[in-house]
Amino acid sequence: MREAFQPTVYLLASAYNGTLYLGVTSHLLQRIAQHRDGTSEGFSKKYGVHRLVWFEQHATMEQAILREKRIKKWRRAWKVELIEAENPRWRDLAEDFGFEPL
Repeated sequence: MREAFQPTVYLLASAYNGTLYLGVTSHLLQRIAQHRDGTSEGFSKKYGVHRLVWFEQHATMEQAILREKRIKKWRRAWKVELIEAENPRWRDLAEDFGFEPL
């Protein structure tokens, strides 16, 4: 799975309105694959947070990191609003990139 370098901030969820995980990466598809196959140790593996529900691409890694830091400070309700503005059913957006349904 190859993709061009593209700084991206993303939100994963365990299910509709479930546990959230916010991350930043330069290779979204590779990172999603790591979350799904369990090679990504930590919070997302421990709590089964694998559904891509929101992402935002940036021109530079610095911009993406800054955005991630800002969103991390947000209340949960604001993160839910961010997701639902573009993905009201919390559909797994990774399926659009060819990932198998969860």
